[in-house]
Amino acid sequence: MNKQIRNLAILYLLITSVFIYGQQDPQFTQYMFNTMSVNPAYVGSKGHGVINLLGRAQWVGVDGAPQTQTLSYDTPIGYSGVGLGVNLVNDVIGPSRETYLDANVSYTVRTANEGNLAFGMKLGGRFFNIDWTKGIYRDKDDLQLATPINRFLPTIGAGIYYYTNNWYVGLALPNILRTEHYDDVSGGGSVAVERMHYFFITGYVFDLTDTIKFKPALLTKVVSGAPLSLDVSANFLFNEKFRAGVAWRWDDSISALLGFQVSRSLQIGYAYDLTTSNYSNYNSGTHEVLVQYEMFRPQTVKSPRFF
Repeated sequence: MNKQIRNLAILYLLITSVFIYGQQDPQFTQYMFNTMSVNPAYVGSKGHGVINLLGRAQWVGVDGAPQTQTLSYDTPIGYSGVGLGVNLVNDVIGPSRETYLDANVSYTVRTANEGNLAFGMKLGGRFFNIDWTKGIYRDKDDLQLATPINRFLPTIGAGIYYYTNNWYVGLALPNILRTEHYDDVSGGGSVAVERMHYFFITGYVFDLTDTIKFKPALLTKVVSGAPLSLDVSANFLFNEKFRAGVAWRWDDSISALLGFQVSRSLQIGYAYDLTTSNYSNYNSGTHEVLVQYEMFRPQTVKSPRFF
């Protein structure tokens, strides 16, 4: 079996899952620095405006492999306890493209033990498109594959997030709607199902020395009808400037993470995923780049949260 046939087989499986079940939420290795994409209750928790730009190229070397770009902004609204955020995502797999545009709002209350309890909601929509002319797999006799698919899928999500200066825990449902769409195409039909996702996140920051912080973190994603997804990471922060760590995704990949605080406001990050599943024979890994800009960040921070 040559490389083209292998790529075709992988792409066919990807497209089939997209067509039957609806494309599922994209995943990120540096989710701990882009938490709004996981939990809407996170917005505004930094105490100032934050812009995140992230690009992910998955399974490099495979034709039609996932490509994802995100742009987000969140900020608190004065001292009201309200946070607002906007998230734009472009996710492409083979001939399919899904564009997300979501608005997030949170409300945070102080607790008796100097913690913060935030409740969040997300409202928006997803534009889902499949253009079979862009795919490798074509069948001239299958009119269903020759017909482009265009849908708008509304999004309603919710989350809860508790955090202190050195640890956090959260639970979220990015989309509580589980809609089914039936398309009658030339006497045939198909059903696309948007499956519900459940996200659980947690992390803790240890002050190992005056200049070294250590943060283990965990993300668990549960999707109805799909295997459990478990991400475990460990990052070190040196002199509040340089970050290095590793991550492991159950039955999928191991990752190396790097980050550098270029200035008081600007941080860049990079992650490389090495596939550990059977797909490792067909790709050269996954690259992910993060750029974070913190607006109006205070000159001095008593205890940097590192999340």
